[in-house]
Amino acid sequence: MASFIPISQSQSLFSNTRIKKLPPLSLPTSNLGSEFLAKWGSVRFQTPRGITGLPMKTANVVVSATTAEKPKKRYPGEAKGFVEEMRFVAMKLHTKDQAKEGEKEVKEPQERPVAKWEPTIEGYLRFLVDSKLVYDTLEEIIEKAPVPSYAEFRNTGLERSESLAKDLEWFKEQGYVIPEPSGPGIAYSDYLKELSDKDPQAFVCHFYNTYFAHTAGGRMIGRKVAEKLLNNKELEFYKWDGDLSQLLHNVREKLNKVAESWTREEKNHCLEETEKSFKHSGDILRLILT
Repeated sequence: MASFIPISQSQSLFSNTRIKKLPPLSLPTSNLGSEFLAKWGSVRFQTPRGITGLPMKTANVVVSATTAEKPKKRYPGEAKGFVEEMRFVAMKLHTKDQAKEGEKEVKEPQERPVAKWEPTIEGYLRFLVDSKLVYDTLEEIIEKAPVPSYAEFRNTGLERSESLAKDLEWFKEQGYVIPEPSGPGIAYSDYLKELSDKDPQAFVCHFYNTYFAHTAGGRMIGRKVAEKLLNNKELEFYKWDGDLSQLLHNVREKLNKVAESWTREEKNHCLEETEKSFKHSGDILRLILT
């Protein structure tokens, strides 16, 4: 079967080709049909330089292979959406006791299994007060939306500020003195304010980790502390109106939607902020044990 070579290839081929003439033939003067020419006429082609010994089709394949694009790198969780990428990175920063995907070694008191904790009521109050400051800050930023995309996260049902206010009022009614916010909470609040204006990808990382972590490990910590200090009383901090699974699903969709407009570099920057998020939340969590 005849094969067709693009014009650009045929031009370069013939520019490097020398045609050798055969000795003159004595041909009859009668009508020379195509059958006769095919039998008696011949032209010899010398293989073009640079691809000696390669059939024409093989040479074409070599060129195609060298110009083919490299496969796009896939990031863990990317096929399911950006929230899954954030979850994957966050899980690796847990210890094995905290999550099966965890890779972090236990170095801090709050990283030990919760069953081994020895919380104090004073420390727990400091934790609640500093947590409220952080949630106040997050929810004020979301409401003001200095970056338009933050407005997507208004009224998600995950908000915790009002719940914490009710819990602190309950402690006050029991005769406890409510402390002022301390260093860890103030430092985290200031950092969130700084990020919110100039670094939306980093801010979204903290938003995700703060709210989603509280619905998982945060609830477990609340139950254990309540067993040891509060006669199993469940605080408002650990209650949500409506189906929590559905609330989380809705926020995941919003986060994925916002991240769709980010470049790969911006997404990676968001993921890289996860470690700082864990550090700040860990500093506040440690207050329970003081």
